[in-house]
Amino acid sequence: MTRRPDNPGPPVRPVLARRGGGDPIRKAFLLAAGSGTRLRPFTNDTPKCLLPVRGVPLLEIWLNSCRAAGITEVLINVHAHANKVREFAARKTTEVKLTLVEEAELLGSAGTLAQNREFVKGEEAFFVLYADVLTNIDLREMLAFHGRKKMPATLGIYQVPDPSRCGIVTSNPDDIIERFTEKPQHPESNWAFSGVMVATPQILDLVPSHRPADIGFDLLPQLAGKMAAYRITGYLLDIGTPENYTAAQSSWPGL
Repeated sequence: MTRRPDNPGPPVRPVLARRGGGDPIRKAFLLAAGSGTRLRPFTNDTPKCLLPVRGVPLLEIWLNSCRAAGITEVLINVHAHANKVREFAARKTTEVKLTLVEEAELLGSAGTLAQNREFVKGEEAFFVLYADVLTNIDLREMLAFHGRKKMPATLGIYQVPDPSRCGIVTSNPDDIIERFTEKPQHPESNWAFSGVMVATPQILDLVPSHRPADIGFDLLPQLAGKMAAYRITGYLLDIGTPENYTAAQSSWPGL
């Protein structure tokens, strides 16, 4: 049974996420700078990443997931209501070190990675996590899969009812992504990028110089044939619309 936030139980000792027996992944980008325009009025005074699900802010859910996977440092980009995210970070006592980077002008998801590449300098791999995705994925299991595949990147993918609104992948029987198309007019599958990704620093060289630069439009299509597809079977919901956010209050099973 999922514990309530006010009764957290004994502390959990994190288990370091490892790449198939290699060095542990220690760092993650948590992309949280979106304005949340589709979620108004919920985001009129609250950043999307701090919207609560059953009383727990999305950022806190993600930080708990990172801590359980042994991630020790997280970079969070902020834009809308940046001061409220800073206040949350200042109050938060966690084993995960937080670095906040404010974007006066949005860099785009890929632009944020490239602009902050020093954060992952010297790392074998790192996570990229979309803060508006609500999921109980086991990051350690995804990382073990990534280690076995030995590709520059691994995308968490899940099945969606309307693939024309998502970044869609087609993969071969070995779970190698052969094509990636953002919001295709004629989708070839209903397997979509979840907003959960394991990446290696070499992919940052492919980010174009223009800003904003987007992961789905500008980066992932260049990595066709060089990405593995990790199929997520647990709970995952993009809370980017009022309907999904409202549904999450009753459907979220917890971590």
